[in-house]
Order: sequence, then C-alpha cells, then structure tokens
Amino acid sequence: MSMDDFTTKHPWQNRDWFRLIRLFSGLTFYERFEQAIILTLIVIIMLVTAIATLHLMGAVWHLVVDIGIDPINQTIFQAIFGAIFTVIIALEFKHSLLVVLAQHENVIRVRTIILIALLAITRKFILLDLHQVGASELFSLSAAVLALGIVYWLVREQDARVAREVMKNEQDHL
Repeated sequence: MSMDDFTTKHPWQNRDWFRLIRLFSGLTFYERFEQAIILTLIVIIMLVTAIATLHLMGAVWHLVVDIGIDPINQTIFQAIFGAIFTVIIALEFKHSLLVVLAQHENVIRVRTIILIALLAITRKFILLDLHQVGASELFSLSAAVLALGIVYWLVREQDARVAREVMKNEQDHL
C-alpha cells in the first residue's frame, strides 16, 4: 500500500496528523511539554471513561438480566446514577482539556472547574443515604452548591461582560 492509497482511503487520519504536527510546530519547549501532558491526560481520561462505561454497562446488564431491576430498591438506583454521573464528570473533564488544547490556553477556565465541582457534588447528593447522613453534612453540601452556583454566575456574568466589550470594540473599529 502506497502513501497515496493511505491518504485517499483515510483522509481524516492524514488531516488530523498534520493538524497535530502544526499544533506543536509554533510552540516553545515548555508549551510543547504542557500540550504533551494535556494529550496524555486526555488519553488517560478516555481510557478510564471507557472502562467506567463498560463496568456501568455490565452492572446494568446484570441488574436487568440476572436480578431484574427492583424499582423499590433505592440503593441500586443510587449506585447506577452515581456511576452515570462519574462518566459524565470524566467526559466534561476531558472536554475541558480538549478546549485547552485546541485554543492553546494555558489553564482550564474557572467556569469549567466550577461546573465539574457542581457535577461532583450533585453526584454526592444522589449517592447520599438520607437515613444515615446528618443534618450538618446536608447543610455543608447545600452551602457548597450555593457558593459554587454564585461563583459560577459571577464568572459567567464577567465572561459575558468581557464578550460585550470585545464586540463593542470590534464594532467601533468598523
């Protein structure tokens, strides 16, 4: 098989490879190091997410085929939805790293970190057994959600204000 056969049969692979090479070509050594670390983390998160999804599928299959889902058993539903949220959190984290990689940013945006923290606390609420948890723990988790929600709103408002200013400046230059 010649190189021409490869590029005509799989043009997306060739295009992605050249995009990756272009990504690294204009970077300093340290920026290349950061990008390589981000790529490594993305691969690790993809593997962990795939394994978690396979385990989730196996657990649900076992519940449906072997045991039968008991709609009254709250513990089973908590475990399943907790596992689903774990996969969602991993996907959101991977997506945030992809954004950093694609936009050549040096850090993950604060809004993304807050969103991931909110998802993690939501997962914790789903897994809570209200018969075994104290009021102080519920209050603490609720306060954390409220605080993160306020910070998320403030960051979103700041991002919107900056975007409006940029748009106004671009219109003034036209």
